[in-house]
Amino acid sequence: MAREILVTVDIDETRAVVLEDGELVEIFIERPVHQRVVGNIYNGKVENVLPGMQAAFVDIGLERNAFLYVDDALPGKAEVEGETVGAPAARALSIKEIVRPAQEILVQVAKEPIGTKGARVTRHITLPGRFLVLMPHVDYIGVSRRIEDDKERERLKQLAAKVKPAGAGLIVRTVAEGADEEELGRDAAFLQRLWERIAARAKTAPAPSLLHRDLSLVHRIVRDWFDDTVDQFTIDNKDEYQRALEVLELHAPQLKDRVKLYTRTDQSLFDFHSIETEIDKALKKRVWLKSGGYIVIDQTEALTAIDVNTGKFVGTTNLADTVFKTNLEAAKEIARQLRLRDIGGIIIIDFIDMEILEHRQKVLRTLEEELRRDRTRANVLGLTQLGLVEMTRKKSRQNLDEALMRPCQYCDGRGKVLSEETMARRVRAEIRRILKQSSSEALLMEVHPPVAALLIGAGGANLRQLEEELGKVIYIRGNSEVHVEEMNLRVLGTRAEVEERALPVKVGQTVEVKIDEAHVTNTADGIARVDGYVVDVEGAGALVGKRVRVEIIKAHRTYAKGRMV
Repeated sequence: MAREILVTVDIDETRAVVLEDGELVEIFIERPVHQRVVGNIYNGKVENVLPGMQAAFVDIGLERNAFLYVDDALPGKAEVEGETVGAPAARALSIKEIVRPAQEILVQVAKEPIGTKGARVTRHITLPGRFLVLMPHVDYIGVSRRIEDDKERERLKQLAAKVKPAGAGLIVRTVAEGADEEELGRDAAFLQRLWERIAARAKTAPAPSLLHRDLSLVHRIVRDWFDDTVDQFTIDNKDEYQRALEVLELHAPQLKDRVKLYTRTDQSLFDFHSIETEIDKALKKRVWLKSGGYIVIDQTEALTAIDVNTGKFVGTTNLADTVFKTNLEAAKEIARQLRLRDIGGIIIIDFIDMEILEHRQKVLRTLEEELRRDRTRANVLGLTQLGLVEMTRKKSRQNLDEALMRPCQYCDGRGKVLSEETMARRVRAEIRRILKQSSSEALLMEVHPPVAALLIGAGGANLRQLEEELGKVIYIRGNSEVHVEEMNLRVLGTRAEVEERALPVKVGQTVEVKIDEAHVTNTADGIARVDGYVVDVEGAGALVGKRVRVEIIKAHRTYAKGRMV
């Protein structure tokens, strides 16, 4: 199986994808605005203890308190690389016997905050390295279940015993297959030093406070995914390319020649590999199969339901054969879609009814075999009396749908539209495409106001960076009448031509405007718009909804300043 990793770095987003035999199977997204917290270690303070729920809420400094379940409340247990080790379940104890209000405890985030739920935390601390996972509170040695060769498992276990820090535990990761004692020893020493620094900070840091932040996306991909099974690792950012090489120099120098820097300017890395098209398909409910059949994926808060249909596939032999072939193809695609969309929780699959027992068993075996490629733990429970397949898949972060989309304000949350972050990236890509193919000096692009704010950035930082990259002048105008998923190219030409259209008002001009809203940070001022161009009106914060005459005293590229006359 050919495996490839692609990483693209943009101004406010880094994305990585994994391809297997040319098919997209995994996608990872990291945005500085929505910083990932899984793996972070905090000094937290217990806020509430709820015996009725056998849980506690812990303040770790995030917007919402984190959730600590009783099974995660006793240090000395860990679950990594398919291994569950350490202390027995704490359910025999009441949560109030383990923690108390105002107590300061060391916790690690196990699940991201999702929707209205806060992060889920655990006191079972684990620190992953390239080859090993350190468990400071568990004296244990284990080997990843994905390493199936008994001799190799025993060899790695013996090496881990030699390098294990006293009183701590180690799990040997899958990527360590074939590694020598020096490599494991270097990894163990690094993780032990890291833990000592965290423990030292914990003694003096007030609660709540962050003690350790997990690595950036590129570093995690190199650490967790890049091994001998990966044929090529391509990245389109020179700085991150150098960082990837530095990490590999320490952990796997033999893989450095597989890292490639993508330098083409006429086409982005993801466009070259048609990744954007595949991501768009992964956001749709209906997924077509090559045979002409299709599956429908419905995600709800409680569970995900997947329905299989023959669609346009009519087969060539008989009905039973047509149904079997459709279900077999669907089983493979469902396993891929679960990984790609990162769907977790309870999953119900409604395959087309099969009368032949052998066909049912073959479809279930195929689903289980395909799920073995998935690094996230999945468990197929079998068929129900209704002929539905029940399964579960571990959920630790936002799925693709939640990461790239948000509830639609146009239909009161019944559907979804692309998020402003996703749309801002697409607008930037379109601006790059237009200006690289045109000799024009400048352009004016009109978009939905929140999208415009992201494109411009704080103090115009994002816009300046894009202009420096392209060597052109770019004007962005927000217009609430433009749909959040649309963009309108208003002017493409010389700088003078674009500026004339982009700035609808001039210093000294008097205009009549309607005050739309109070200024966000300076509520004494009001905000008006002229053809989507923002006018900050001094002293008009209390006049929302009223029309006033305003003299323009300053005119900038992204807004103007005015005073009432």
